[in-house]
Amino acid sequence: MGLEAKLVSDGYLTTKLDSVIAWARKNSIWPMPMGISCCAIEMMSAVDPKYDMARFGSEVMRFTPRQCDLMIVAGTVTYKMSHVVRRVYDQMPDPKWVIAMGACTSSGGMYRSYSVVQGIDQFIPVDVYTAGCPPRPENLINALMAIQNKIDNSRARDWQDIPSREPIVIS
Repeated sequence: MGLEAKLVSDGYLTTKLDSVIAWARKNSIWPMPMGISCCAIEMMSAVDPKYDMARFGSEVMRFTPRQCDLMIVAGTVTYKMSHVVRRVYDQMPDPKWVIAMGACTSSGGMYRSYSVVQGIDQFIPVDVYTAGCPPRPENLINALMAIQNKIDNSRARDWQDIPSREPIVIS
């Protein structure tokens, strides 16, 4: 979809406000890293110069939820930790998006025990699931690009209706 602008002969551009807001939001996503276990190492390496997440406008990892609009949950979530993850998610301003990074985050992974949550979609809505144990940094960047596409294809008026969103699986 993209920023659709029309050049008028007098030298000015016309476009829709929704397109400008989506373009600005898409190119300035600030992630909230929830690095709980081994997937966090791969999340950290996605920001290094080899993979360069900065080219997507997302190199600024904020550790305060009030400045973030994307939560990256990377690792095994226990029931004890799920309350903290939910509290951080609730403190983020709307609109907000979530990436479930790795098998443990998405489905509990190899941990079939009473203490491990079998998928974070039980307590927060997830927009993109990335596969792998742990997923490569390229998968995280593909997930970030999927979030950007979701933002680009949405309208500013629809951002209040976030719980009805459809998740995407990146494999």
